[in-house]
Amino acid sequence: MPGGRLEGVQGAERRAVCHAGSLDEFFSSSSQEFRFCGRLPPCETIVLLEPGATTMEIPRQTEALSGRSHAPGTAIEQLLRQGLRGEVVLATDAAYDEARRVWNGAIDKRPAAIVFCADPDDVVRAVTYARAQGHLVAVRSGGHNVAGLSVCDDGMVIDLSRMKKIAVDPERRIAWAEAGLTLGEFDAATQAHGLATTMGVNGDTGIAGLTLGGGFGKLGRKHGLSCDNLIAAEIVTADGRLLRTSAGEHPDLFWALRGGGGNFGIVTAFEYRLHPLGPTLLVGSVLHAYDRAREAMRFYDKFSRGAPDEVSVDSALVTLPSGERAFSISACYVGSPEAGKPVIAPLMRFGSPIESRLQAVPYLQIQSAGDSLFPRGRRYYWKAQFLREIGDGAIDALLDSYARAPNRSSLLVFQQVGGAIARVPASHSPYANRDAALDCFPIAIWDDPADDEANIRWARDLWNAVRPFSTGGVYANNLGDEGEERVRDAYGGNYARLAAVKKQYDPTNFFRLNQNIRPG
Repeated sequence: MPGGRLEGVQGAERRAVCHAGSLDEFFSSSSQEFRFCGRLPPCETIVLLEPGATTMEIPRQTEALSGRSHAPGTAIEQLLRQGLRGEVVLATDAAYDEARRVWNGAIDKRPAAIVFCADPDDVVRAVTYARAQGHLVAVRSGGHNVAGLSVCDDGMVIDLSRMKKIAVDPERRIAWAEAGLTLGEFDAATQAHGLATTMGVNGDTGIAGLTLGGGFGKLGRKHGLSCDNLIAAEIVTADGRLLRTSAGEHPDLFWALRGGGGNFGIVTAFEYRLHPLGPTLLVGSVLHAYDRAREAMRFYDKFSRGAPDEVSVDSALVTLPSGERAFSISACYVGSPEAGKPVIAPLMRFGSPIESRLQAVPYLQIQSAGDSLFPRGRRYYWKAQFLREIGDGAIDALLDSYARAPNRSSLLVFQQVGGAIARVPASHSPYANRDAALDCFPIAIWDDPADDEANIRWARDLWNAVRPFSTGGVYANNLGDEGEERVRDAYGGNYARLAAVKKQYDPTNFFRLNQNIRPG
């Protein structure tokens, strides 16, 4: 293999490595030698690391999608005969219902075909085939989009969730990661070397959609958004080309990928800048009774706006198992736990919380702490907007609206931004709302379809109540199916440039199941 050599892999294992996919193209220009680690099925995982680095193996989930019943001569068989290494699941297959499901259980769409890609060449084949046949295409990696844009009715889903290779270079502090990885898998691989970069807050979120929309996370105020830490990306464009993009390679396209969403092609791999971190961080959390929530929210607003970059402090209106409402604040210090204690101390001292906790917590545990609140298969709906502060008017609207939350799972979330995010010029990447302090959004969570209307109406009413106090901007990754005007609100003055890049790389709007930017 160009630029690489096999170490300690013999016989059947050598064949398994080759079957798992070649990384020749990625390292064809490299003079360094790398170590490959292969495993036999069912994992079929290959991880490339610097000599002496630790291997991180992430199993591919293949056994659930096995049975096929494709009739010879069908159009989809033409795709299979072209050498697809992955798998196609059709509506006639036993695995179809499982394959079409996404994270949000409220989404129930029936694509004509789901193509599980094994490598970038499969993505090229799928794009080329769909374009030639005129198929509507949805792109799925983690499937976490609240509006369900990663699946479609009647068209083709191009699914990258089995593409899970990752390479960590601990000396250069760089990670190369395929688009099928979840943030939990990515974090585990980088933390094996005491490194991390900004990722989201739910472990089974896909790194692809997260990064392409911007990428909030606990490390954002210290190290910037996920897209701010992106060094390069590999992408399949609408005309079936596989391109490497960076500041020096197709720089206009690279600029658009750092926050412009899935408008410009299918990203198959990302290269990130990493930062030393952990393994533990200091976390302080407090819970205030609802009748003290007004004072606690005022304190949170002041504390969060004055916090140093090392502090990431989020909060939420919540409902306890008893049915009582409460206001929760959680702060994480991105640095040594000892250095964080005096910084977080004011949070722990304020008021008379009904519960408080201050402890050093492993970073991986912090990253997965909210997973139980957002399991796959429940029904979700939210609407988001940015705030620069939480004034008394906003507090009144929030407390009044949250008191009418339809069930105990409903949340009103404040996610802190600012810090390093705000010091990047708005034109540096498509993510334009860098002057915001907080992302504010109601999250409706429920299970019974009969409750859809009540939960969606509650979230919309709360959003409308807070609307007069917002900046007018919105985070692209928190958009639902809200139309072109709100997409423009996400990108502000960067929209025209994004439309121009869209026209260059996708003039027919082939990739349109996203927060769509029309070619301009």
